[in-house]
Amino acid sequence: MAAVRHLVIDGPNVIQAWPELRALARRDREAARARLVKVGLKLHDDEGWRVTLVFDGRGAEVQLEYPARVETFLVIRTPDGRTGDDVIERLVARGPVAAEACRAVSADRALRSTVEAAGGETISPEELAAWVERLAERAGRRLTRHQRETEATWRS
Repeated sequence: MAAVRHLVIDGPNVIQAWPELRALARRDREAARARLVKVGLKLHDDEGWRVTLVFDGRGAEVQLEYPARVETFLVIRTPDGRTGDDVIERLVARGPVAAEACRAVSADRALRSTVEAAGGETISPEELAAWVERLAERAGRRLTRHQRETEATWRS
């Protein structure tokens, strides 16, 4: 069995870094968040990563959402007075997966330094975008190959 790997995504940071999500967020912040959640779910399902998306929230309590209804895919909204960076730092340092198996996505230099000091790895939002693009290309190649095989079966 493969070791658990934990991808922790700084939601607001990625939304601001990706032009299409930044434009969507100007019109509908929740729609931008939902689109990023779909990206996280793709990485969870296709790559086998435990994925946590962290967003700054409102209210007195931390909000935990399990949109895929599995404990390995989580959306966290922080309470007032706590930043997403605080939560990400705690997840990497004391989370359910060893820090060296964690990868945090953010362009925030201070957050990246803290994660790396704890033993985790960091990637930029642009590197995340490239990873997602590679996933889409692989899925497209698999679909094309499947269609060719299906056509060949029907012809014979």
